[in-house]
Amino acid sequence: MDFFTYSQRLEYLLEIIKKGQLLSPHDLVNKFECTERTIRKMIGDLRRKGYKIKYSRREFKYTMEEKTDNTKS
Repeated sequence: MDFFTYSQRLEYLLEIIKKGQLLSPHDLVNKFECTERTIRKMIGDLRRKGYKIKYSRREFKYTMEEKTDNTKS
């Protein structure tokens, strides 16, 4: 997979996580034509880029923490 394709897939993955539509890495295996391990690696790459991605056991899906502004004006 080339860099451009990988970048596009990362953007798509980030978008569906933000929308709360990714239930498991298995959901994307057929769409991306790759393994679950690759999807998990991509989620790890997004985390290393600073995105606060977590798996919610209560909701059974991946979620992103909301950014909070703790500074006072």
